[in-house]
Amino acid sequence: MTLIDGKAISAQIKQEIAAEVAEIVAKGGKRPHLAAILVGHDGGSETYVAHKVKACGECGFKSTLIRFEADVTEEELLAKVRELNEDADVDGFIVQLPLPKHISEQKVIETIDYRKDVDGFHPINVGRMSIGLPCFVSATPAGILELLKRYEIPTKGAECVVLGRSNIVGKPVAALMMQKAYPGNATVTVCHSATKNLAEICRRADIIIAALGSPEFVKADMVKEGAVIIDVGTTRVPSTVTKSGWKLKGDVDFEAVAPKCSFITPVPGGVGPMTIVSLMRNTLLAAKKAVYAD
Repeated sequence: MTLIDGKAISAQIKQEIAAEVAEIVAKGGKRPHLAAILVGHDGGSETYVAHKVKACGECGFKSTLIRFEADVTEEELLAKVRELNEDADVDGFIVQLPLPKHISEQKVIETIDYRKDVDGFHPINVGRMSIGLPCFVSATPAGILELLKRYEIPTKGAECVVLGRSNIVGKPVAALMMQKAYPGNATVTVCHSATKNLAEICRRADIIIAALGSPEFVKADMVKEGAVIIDVGTTRVPSTVTKSGWKLKGDVDFEAVAPKCSFITPVPGGVGPMTIVSLMRNTLLAAKKAVYAD
């Protein structure tokens, strides 16, 4: 069993990005600039945004964090999004999800200029991704594919089961794994809460990508010998042994499943660091105008 070390791979990619940024700046080019909007004080969102800001520093980017209280109106937030769309110094920006209930996440996503949508959530980027055109691919699916690639895991013709159908992970990663490319070219089955014979379907899989948000859902009897397991789950569960009072649990029962696998990602330290580094990659692409020229 090989542990897929997302932390090590992400550190390597950050070094690659930093070297490229140093070269751009040395030649008189513009330093990439990522902005993030954070609404309210959700613990998970605070942590994610702090990691993103830190990663910007490690990659040599300029970063701006814009905070709003949870009672910000939808119109105020949309006005800020439009302002960032017009700001020539900002190459890409994100609005950290989830947002308070009184704000339409979809409306916010659609207001972001798709050429600055480094999260890859805008319908134009999603549509382009689904037909294989250049675009900003959402960060978690892009990170998953990068791990498969760097560990040289064969995907052509592989049976791949995706657990979960969210717009952020399940749907895009299924579309990417189907595409005629490497990593990809797999036979993909998407399973969700209404799927019948779930365990039976999982047992056929060469690759399982678990993105349900349900701690330790995937048990050993659902996994065949030699399978590759990509665990996207990051649920905070109460813990008496950590200072914070909680710890992160994946969607896979790691202790029971790991011995059966050829490759498996841990939680934390697997997919999580790759999500952040993929966002950095998208920001670099945006700064270089490598995806959208204008």
